[in-house]
Amino acid sequence: MALSRVERVLVLALRLFSFAYLGLVSLVSHASAALASLASASASPPPSKATQAPPTPTTPCRVRRVVPPTQHPLLFLSARELARRIRRKEVSCVEVIETYIARIKQVNPLINAVVRDRFEAALQEAHEVDKLLSEGHDDEDALGEKFPFLGVPVTIKEAFELNGLPNTSGLVNRRNIISVSDAVVVSRLKQAGTIPLGVTNCSELCMWYESSNRVYGRTNNPYDLECIVGGSSGGEGCILAAAGSVIGVGADIGGSIRMPAFFNGIFGHKPTTGVVPNEGQFPNALGVRSNFMCTGPMCRYAEDLEPMLRVMAGPNISKLKLDEPVSLEKIKFYSMEHDGGSVFVCRVDREIIQAHRKVAERLERDLGVQVQNVAIRDMKYSFQIWSVMMSAKDGTGKDTPSFTELLGDHGKPVWPSWELVKWMMGLSTHTLPAIALGLTEKIVKYNPRVNSKLTTMAENLKKEVVNLLGEDGVLLYPPHPVLAPRHNTPLAMPFNFAYTAIFNILGLPVTQCPLGLSKEGLPLGIQVVAAPNNDHLTLAVARYLEKAFGGWVCPGTSSLDNPGTQ
Repeated sequence: MALSRVERVLVLALRLFSFAYLGLVSLVSHASAALASLASASASPPPSKATQAPPTPTTPCRVRRVVPPTQHPLLFLSARELARRIRRKEVSCVEVIETYIARIKQVNPLINAVVRDRFEAALQEAHEVDKLLSEGHDDEDALGEKFPFLGVPVTIKEAFELNGLPNTSGLVNRRNIISVSDAVVVSRLKQAGTIPLGVTNCSELCMWYESSNRVYGRTNNPYDLECIVGGSSGGEGCILAAAGSVIGVGADIGGSIRMPAFFNGIFGHKPTTGVVPNEGQFPNALGVRSNFMCTGPMCRYAEDLEPMLRVMAGPNISKLKLDEPVSLEKIKFYSMEHDGGSVFVCRVDREIIQAHRKVAERLERDLGVQVQNVAIRDMKYSFQIWSVMMSAKDGTGKDTPSFTELLGDHGKPVWPSWELVKWMMGLSTHTLPAIALGLTEKIVKYNPRVNSKLTTMAENLKKEVVNLLGEDGVLLYPPHPVLAPRHNTPLAMPFNFAYTAIFNILGLPVTQCPLGLSKEGLPLGIQVVAAPNNDHLTLAVARYLEKAFGGWVCPGTSSLDNPGTQ
């Protein structure tokens, strides 16, 4: 499909803006570094306790600041293992919660991931768990069946309702709103025994892939404080990667679970559409967008994905096939190293492609399978398809609420042009990405003929991918074209999220898996995709990849010490 005149103008403008913007960001960054160097030479050491990572071959003049590593053994246990040890009284629940609270207090001043905590309430609940266990009313098996995550700490994306804590989604207009109930998935996790520690940062209205807003500020990547954590579930991915939490809740309408999971080197799962309830978050998906929004688990250890998914899905878990045994040797593996050449997104980074190829080589060597390279032609239109489908009318012909209406939060829609003027004067309560999205929404609109063509393309693409994968196939696909970018630079590459967003439109289950660290010490990763309701295949592959490539790497640890980078 040839580009329209509007698209050609947009691509040209984007490239010119990207060149100028990235140059400006680089200039400001170098100037800030020089000023900081001068200040540090003439002043006492700053109170920051960030660890300095050595320069890398690709950035020989820059010293990365990372969160300090931890050695506490409790922070290196999966949620399943923590629950097992708590049930057996091998460790007290209070000790577990105190350990995680201490870790959050250590790293959060550096990363700003947990934006509101409930530490006192969490400790009270931990004492109640220990008291329950001391009374000995149930045996270990009965407790495990009733409370699979008894005493396990959990963190929740701030966009979800958690009783007693804020639910702003980074919108200044909502800064005084406190939740009086729990979102459905939060309630289910609490019923399963988890103890919430707090809520985590997100992008404004959850519609950008850098987690920064005017309510809580910006969240920093634990592997490099100058890099982004992704969005919109970026605070969640960040605190998990920093070992300040072990399991968490995210939501995904364009990659909001998978991009943070990739940039922070953890696991994240976007379930088959319609399996996990979305109720109890703001903004909730309305109209056609309810077909694309997915709530799902995020965690450091692959073995926690399935039990979390069972709890979060509730009765809907019967739609999946999690009880079916998976033989990895019988899975058909397909591989696609890039989208085919979209003009709207960056080229895939060489290290991401190299990691992708290592996965294919390892699968063939370990399992004796053949990984088949495929070229799905219409994947290069992922951004256009996502844009059209997200703004489509619902079954009754009703328009989906616009982004500017959501920014107004049930009041008058925001006027993005005026907000841009206010932003330039430092008076706007909105972030620049939110304003830019509002402007784009107003300016870039496809005509009915192109809309119809792209809608048909989406339907045909889903049929093509589902027929390719069948009931026993998975697709290996990059999670993003580049490694975790520096702060603010996503504005110069705004459509790179298309690599994750297309699978929301297709309604397919996807598990994001870490693959060790790059030469710069940033996480590598890969998406594993299956046909609808075949989540059990992607979860099984995730467990295999964790064993093969080492899974999560604690920040501050040399990538050379990680099996996945050898």
